[in-house]
Amino acid sequence: MSGKFKVAGLLALGAVAGALTTMQLQAYARSSLSPLPLEELQQLAAVFGMVKSDYVEPVDEKKLISDAISGMVSGLDPHSVYFDKKTFKEFREGTTGRFVGVGIEIGMEDGLVKVVSPIEGSPAFRAGLKSGDLITKIDDTMVKGLTMDQAVKKMRGEPATKVMLTVFRKDENRSFPVTIVREEIRVQSVRAKVIEPGYAWLRVSQFQDRTIDDFARKLEDIYKQEPNLKGLVLDLRNDPGGLLEGAVALSAAFLPADVPVVSTNGQLADSKSVYKASSEYYVRRGADPLKRLPAALKTVPLVVLVNEGSASASEIVAGALQDHKRATIMGAQTFGKGSVQTVRQLSPDTALKITTARYYTPSGRSIQAKGIVPDLWLDETAEGNVFAALRMREADLEKHLVNGKEGKDAEKDPVREKAREEAKKKLEDQMAKSKEPPKPLPEFGSNEDFPLTQALNQLKGKPVVVSKSQTERKAELAADKQ
Repeated sequence: MSGKFKVAGLLALGAVAGALTTMQLQAYARSSLSPLPLEELQQLAAVFGMVKSDYVEPVDEKKLISDAISGMVSGLDPHSVYFDKKTFKEFREGTTGRFVGVGIEIGMEDGLVKVVSPIEGSPAFRAGLKSGDLITKIDDTMVKGLTMDQAVKKMRGEPATKVMLTVFRKDENRSFPVTIVREEIRVQSVRAKVIEPGYAWLRVSQFQDRTIDDFARKLEDIYKQEPNLKGLVLDLRNDPGGLLEGAVALSAAFLPADVPVVSTNGQLADSKSVYKASSEYYVRRGADPLKRLPAALKTVPLVVLVNEGSASASEIVAGALQDHKRATIMGAQTFGKGSVQTVRQLSPDTALKITTARYYTPSGRSIQAKGIVPDLWLDETAEGNVFAALRMREADLEKHLVNGKEGKDAEKDPVREKAREEAKKKLEDQMAKSKEPPKPLPEFGSNEDFPLTQALNQLKGKPVVVSKSQTERKAELAADKQ
């Protein structure tokens, strides 16, 4: 594979193309609508009729209408989407953290699917798959040449169906087939461990339905091991967001009761809200899982790790903890998605995800197309940044909302576009000379995780190796709360 295509693969893995914050799933209902533009609707009907009668071959009417809706919504901003039956199912799987598959967290290495970790209790876990295993074949399809999304789709399927994986285990230098029966998997969006006596690491990879329950359970385990915890690292790197209630709850775990966490503002009355650090703003059903946590969590020294892939709900958490001076934010400037999407169900199988508001940190900052600026800048590795300049951000997306009062869209930032192209070419040239892809970044939470080491140094009062190259990206317009 050429250096160019290898870099493209690396970009695909790190991009946050559609991070979302979903306020709630609700049926669409509006009592008052402005007058419809009849002339334009007549044109739409005329085009529909022409395509139906004049196109070179018969077309499906329902698909035409679905495509028209999709086009109308996609022209608004990067995060408003029309969900057809298939994509709505995938969306619900993403927010609930449940899907049917084999149960592995994956990455890509040398064009193959790499098992980052089998999910505990899953079919893959029971079949003996290990971290570092490479999947070379899925049933009769070679993995080489597939994108990660294509590989994922081939491994997913219906419950109780079989899939055969051909696995290469590097440390044993052998390949072997494994037949796995698919079943429903619940994704673990929270990982945690005590790194050394007195200090723990807790990572949230996405805000899903059960994230806060898992978060509370992991913290209980940490405090059982370390009742006198001296410091905690909350890792939100590459967390693309998710449910707004989860972000409010996670912030509330560390903040005093009833302080503001985030506010939202849009056209609708119910989009003008202030969310506070109180259970009424995040508990949908059952008891408040945060009540089980020790009071010491409110004062334990806290560092939050973020990077360019931290978006939406994870930016709400970082912004709230930064504004209330509850944590030191370390890493890189975040993605910059400061808008809220609401999902409105249109039928049992279809829905509209539409941007309904901007959100603001407790001090009134809009981070749309800007992001959270860390208190301490860190590079990805001790040697510097490898992939940071390549990652897409909100400001790089077509039709993104600007940071200010005007709700108009904006074009890509040409300066950022040029810098990313230059970084991409530099990496391709290096790969062409060395004939090898760049070394992948260490796994988050591992002993080689440079930003985590610096976060621990901060908690212990030791010197921190800050970045000498990273600088703040300004928003296109000054933030101005409506």
